[in-house]
Amino acid sequence: MRVAHRRTTAVRRLTAVTLGLLALTGCGGPDDGPDDRQAATAKATATASVTSAAPAPSPDGTAPSTAPSASAPSASAAGANAARWAGTKQFVQIDDARTAGGRTYLSVRPAEKKPHPRFEAWVIVPGEGPYTEVSMTEDAQVLLSVPLGDAKHPAAYAQDEFVGRLTARPSSDRALLGFDLSFDGQGRVTRVQSLYTP
Repeated sequence: MRVAHRRTTAVRRLTAVTLGLLALTGCGGPDDGPDDRQAATAKATATASVTSAAPAPSPDGTAPSTAPSASAPSASAAGANAARWAGTKQFVQIDDARTAGGRTYLSVRPAEKKPHPRFEAWVIVPGEGPYTEVSMTEDAQVLLSVPLGDAKHPAAYAQDEFVGRLTARPSSDRALLGFDLSFDGQGRVTRVQSLYTP
């Protein structure tokens, strides 16, 4: 009887130890259980999204790059120039002009003017660099002289007539024309006057 009792006790203890070992084996790392796998996946996804949203390091690796991507709009040099010219007078070349939405737009570039050595006229020294598009106010004054206008002395013309006369000339001729422009406080042209050139 004592032997049978000892065997039963031993079997119970062995069973308890086996069940304990099985329970401990079931408590694995974060990749073992389905709930733990989901939590690990969610954490990895969150880390990846944060990493992709973070600024990229600069080429020399010293600081994050804040430069916009190629598809992102950026402030143009044209807008910067128009703002810089606000409230000033500029002497420019006008490469092109157009009308859209009831507004006249001019493609301009700074230039220089010098008195003609033999006539009461001007010599235009072309500028360099890109042209900047600026808009004219609706009531902007336009004064034209020869060769764009009909006379040596400046006379008033409508904006649409000015656009037509300018764009009718070849680009090579436009490079020889010079204009005094006046800008308002918002960088819009309020006055255009072409210079007399023989």
